[in-house]
Amino acid sequence: MDEFKSCHLDYVPENILIDVLSFLSVRELVRAGRVCKRWKRLVKDQRLWRFVDLTAWKGKLSVLPPTLNTCTHIHGLSAVCKVTSRILWVLLRQYLGCGLRCLWLRGLLLSARGGTFLSESWLKALSTKCPRLSKLYLLHADLRSLPSCQVLPPSLLVLELRGCELPRGFFNQALPTSPAQERAEATSSVSAQQQRRDPKRKRLDSPSGIPIETLVLNNVPSFTDQHLESLTSWERLSRLELRDTFRVTANGLRSCAAKDGTCGVEGLSRLKFLEIGITGRQGYQLQMASLGLGAGWLGLEELSLGGKEVGPGLLCASRLKDLKRLCLWACTLSEMQIVRSCRMLRGLHQLEFLDVTFQPRQGPQVVEGEGGGEEEEQDGEEAAGEENSNDDNKTLDMNDPIPSLRRSLAVLLPSCTLVFTNCSIQINAD
Repeated sequence: MDEFKSCHLDYVPENILIDVLSFLSVRELVRAGRVCKRWKRLVKDQRLWRFVDLTAWKGKLSVLPPTLNTCTHIHGLSAVCKVTSRILWVLLRQYLGCGLRCLWLRGLLLSARGGTFLSESWLKALSTKCPRLSKLYLLHADLRSLPSCQVLPPSLLVLELRGCELPRGFFNQALPTSPAQERAEATSSVSAQQQRRDPKRKRLDSPSGIPIETLVLNNVPSFTDQHLESLTSWERLSRLELRDTFRVTANGLRSCAAKDGTCGVEGLSRLKFLEIGITGRQGYQLQMASLGLGAGWLGLEELSLGGKEVGPGLLCASRLKDLKRLCLWACTLSEMQIVRSCRMLRGLHQLEFLDVTFQPRQGPQVVEGEGGGEEEEQDGEEAAGEENSNDDNKTLDMNDPIPSLRRSLAVLLPSCTLVFTNCSIQINAD
């Protein structure tokens, strides 16, 4: 027993300590690094910095180590604040490294302090020090100081923007040229002829473009048809989610749809998943952007419609010949509306309803004792029992349209899987 009383954390293996430290937040990890030299070394282990969430950072500036206060000039301050550019530089220099995979950041857009949050120099340093960063989530960030999204880390595969402000040419493929870049291009014109002679070398030297495969825009009012048109130059974009993007119109979506052109398929030709949803904010004019799907979309396999875009989107979904999965969410629908829209979707493999309110069926009430005279005379008591069960089913269908909807869709779409998640039925006061 005396041996167990003398045991302390020095006898715990480092792997177990790292597992324990993985449950701490970023603020608590920084504090834990001040315990001793061993913990300081363990806190910097990259296994603890794979998924970094700074959206809930509301700690005091004094939680940073004393050795970092000299470079940040914030020693002795204890004011509660959000993540600033200084804190980002400290975290990048001292903790973030090659182990970082996902990064969540909250900007200063809604803060009284304001100011520049993400700088071009910090993003370049992030690209160099974190070459495996694949997902970046930005909340309330003002990106108008950045020239283009090409300053983001080239390893990004997923970019999610929520409540952010964007400049006009943020999604353009090429950065605006400066005089220094023009002189560099002039000096490189001598080697252009050599690249034409050696096409393999040209393929290796040429940039591969923006590598982002998934783009999520949630409540970004500054996103317009011009930004959507810029996405057509992205060669790897396969998933696009537009939620509460009030300035996207049907004409803008129609012009970016993948269609046959003179030089092959034009528009967002690699897009496989598209989500359009308007659920919030009053006072904005409804653009009905999903009406742009009426011109068709080659290669689009999955479509998600939400809120006020469900009605117009269902009218145009029959034009999508390659559609295999349809998801409807946060809306109110009737059985007749769904059946009419799904008659032309013969190739649909999955139909999902998420947070959908179904309207009750409109039909005559079932009167007990009707509709069974001839069958009762032929089959006796068995036929009477069957009719009573049918009457019960009809009564249930009046109050619950989901069983009737399942039967109707099973006839129209025999190979389609139906999924109902958190759905409800609207009950009239009558």
